[in-house]
Amino acid sequence: MSVFSGLFSSDMAIDLGTANTLVYVRGKGIVLNEPSVVAYHVKDGKKQVLAVGEDAKLMLGRTPGSIEAIRPMRDGVIADFDTAEEMIKHFIRKVHKRTTFSKPKIIVCVPHGATPVEKRAIRQSVLSAGARRAGLIAEPIAAAIGAGMPITDPTGSMVVDIGGGTTEVAVLSLGDIVYARSVRVGGDRMDEAIVSYLRRHQNLLVGDATAERIKCTIGTARMPDDGRGQSMTIRGRDLLNGVPKETEINQAQIAEALAEPVQQICDAVMQALEATPPDLAADIVDRGVMLTGGGALLGELDLALREQTGLSISVADESLNCVALGTGKALEYEKQLRHVIDYDS
Repeated sequence: MSVFSGLFSSDMAIDLGTANTLVYVRGKGIVLNEPSVVAYHVKDGKKQVLAVGEDAKLMLGRTPGSIEAIRPMRDGVIADFDTAEEMIKHFIRKVHKRTTFSKPKIIVCVPHGATPVEKRAIRQSVLSAGARRAGLIAEPIAAAIGAGMPITDPTGSMVVDIGGGTTEVAVLSLGDIVYARSVRVGGDRMDEAIVSYLRRHQNLLVGDATAERIKCTIGTARMPDDGRGQSMTIRGRDLLNGVPKETEINQAQIAEALAEPVQQICDAVMQALEATPPDLAADIVDRGVMLTGGGALLGELDLALREQTGLSISVADESLNCVALGTGKALEYEKQLRHVIDYDS
């Protein structure tokens, strides 16, 4: 039966991210890119899903008491099992508008630091959502493949994947991980840093959506040369008198707010370099370090890392989609990359 259902299915690769979920379908490329958010409404003690993805993200921080909008992924792993399953089902259905015959084979990427329990939760959710087989691939390997790095060569490559919940730093050689570490700092931690900075220094309370907009518009990892940089107007609630207020902030303030998460990313890269075997470290000096993930788009992050490490740092062309593209390539070239996919079924 599984062979029969395989004939009708289009296998897919899923980058189940803390911030966004991307779906890659074999032969078609990335067909879906939506926020990892689910909105549900509790009726008689049962959850009813109202919206998933883009529609649900608009509800974050704006819901009445009867509706809840949550992100089922935390730090790259499933935090809310049932909601994550509903979200995966929704995305598979959206991509697969076919008959009930089709049961696709699905490869999902997981953070390198995920525990066996977390991996089992992801695998179980994917199988419950209708996959005939679920494979897992480590996020740093997927990011390196997606960035076009020659990971199967006997030379060292270093990739730093900065996602919404985690930053994965890995040294790869001969198609596998030589050293990797996952630090729980990413885009979400940067948003939190902006929120707490504005609360402390401006007595202004802003929501996560506003913090994310600030980060994407004027976020920078280094102090601007003129000590001020660009500025933008933001709105929030004044904590002193409780009324809505509008104020202006500049890049220098945001660089100060993001100093701690940026330093944590720099420290993780430095520790990885210290733990790398000497011959591979020599290859990394030649090749430099590749940054992938949404966090790599933070202004001047590559320069901040270059100043700390002295290495050449480059940002991948499609850094946002690298992990999804790499997971998709692992699906397309499964025979050559079989050793990096974990089918424990």
